[in-house]
Amino acid sequence: MRLGLHLPNFTYPDGQAYLARDLAIVAKTAEEAGFDRLSVMDHVWQIVMVGPPELEMLEAYTTLGYLAGKTESITLLTLVTGCVYRPPGLLAKQVTTLDVLSGGRAMLGIGAAWNEPEALGLGLPFSPTAERFERLEETLQICRQMFDGEDKAYEGKHYRLARTLNSPPPLSKPRPRILIGGSGERKTLRLVAQYADACNLFPGPDLPHKLDVLRQHCEDVGRDYDEIEKTALFRFDVGPNGENAQQTVDALGKLAELGFSVAHGAVPDVSTLYQLEILGTEVIPAITEL
Repeated sequence: MRLGLHLPNFTYPDGQAYLARDLAIVAKTAEEAGFDRLSVMDHVWQIVMVGPPELEMLEAYTTLGYLAGKTESITLLTLVTGCVYRPPGLLAKQVTTLDVLSGGRAMLGIGAAWNEPEALGLGLPFSPTAERFERLEETLQICRQMFDGEDKAYEGKHYRLARTLNSPPPLSKPRPRILIGGSGERKTLRLVAQYADACNLFPGPDLPHKLDVLRQHCEDVGRDYDEIEKTALFRFDVGPNGENAQQTVDALGKLAELGFSVAHGAVPDVSTLYQLEILGTEVIPAITEL
């Protein structure tokens, strides 16, 4: 079992003047603690589950590019990119650029997008649900084509690219991994089976059922279910004095028993660093063999 640190909140005690400094310290501390990956949301306003929209929010790929220069080994991704916010060719280029400049540490996390108020607020594209899923599938096809170095035209229902030239190519071999976020049984998990290297599911009692649905989709498309990395959202809270460390280990163990190999989660008061350090000393060593 490996851990991913998710950074959904950029409202830090010292304010925006020191945000770049504080983010770099958090990222480096997570890397040194043994976190496998580092993710940010692809939002332009804060989401209601975290706080009011007026709270600080940074653009995802600019942030990941900055963090690439402050870290050395940790994998970098979004949880997850809203597929309609950027043209697919540009998105593939952004992820490729991140991969090259980070030394092969980029991963594409992607989904169908859901936050209509922020899209309408800043004039971002936001089509009806069925169309967004069509665009998600075409985006996955285009990104795979560009990551794989196929320099040819692409003709889809929503996107038409005259030439998918992508130079320089990614450093990741055979290409940057693709993670699809979401638990929808009819569309999302089918796209995971067909196009993705990893899924990211919401926690809950239905996780075994979601995995069964994914397994069936894999059978339907002729995909090896075991090829797909299973990841889940998780909230890390070891307590102010580390008193919940063993409880956290036990919860991660239950995820591992289901077949999950990565837990992505936010850490309370992450800028204080204390819980990151506890996770590094008491949790990560205990779960490495799960």
